[in-house]
Amino acid sequence: MIAYIDGTLAHKDPTMAIMDVSGVGYEIKISLATYSKLPAEGEKAKLFTFQHIKEDAQTLYGFLDPNEKALFMQLISVSGIGPGTGIMMVSSMSVGEIRHAIVQEDVRAIQSIKGVGPKTAQRVILELRDKMRKDELLAKAGVDTVPMAKAHNTNRSEALAALVTLGFARAAAEKTLDQIQNKHGNDLSVEGLIKFALKSH
Repeated sequence: MIAYIDGTLAHKDPTMAIMDVSGVGYEIKISLATYSKLPAEGEKAKLFTFQHIKEDAQTLYGFLDPNEKALFMQLISVSGIGPGTGIMMVSSMSVGEIRHAIVQEDVRAIQSIKGVGPKTAQRVILELRDKMRKDELLAKAGVDTVPMAKAHNTNRSEALAALVTLGFARAAAEKTLDQIQNKHGNDLSVEGLIKFALKSH
């Protein structure tokens, strides 16, 4: 399976990107969240991918944020949700919003996504809520639940330690960093995270 594609962004539109790797163009279906964070065409980019193989087609789905890919993989593990619906879900709501809706058992929020009916929404909650609650607890304890996100989490933990040293309450600093990463993505440097956190107070 293709885990990621690192190359030059040859083309992008809100549903698809073409990545050029040594002269080979890979067509990759993307979410709106990934589209909004992609660099300009001709720039370098890295997409974390999932390869979906059917009898009549092979499709690549790509995400700039490994956490978004991890959530997508969890969603398509639920019976009745294929990659098409999965990409629609992560395009309609942010990773944080979907996780929150599942943990809070908010059927209405999940059902509001195009292509997701009440029974599918209930199944998503039933099958994923315990895993998401466990992930939340592990994340709070500082355990990395998405292996590919290590570099970002290192930046985050370094920024968190610096903010606590600067006098921030740990819980407040964590909340602020969550908001910054939801707004600006996970690629910020330690310095970038700290600057945004200081500006927000």
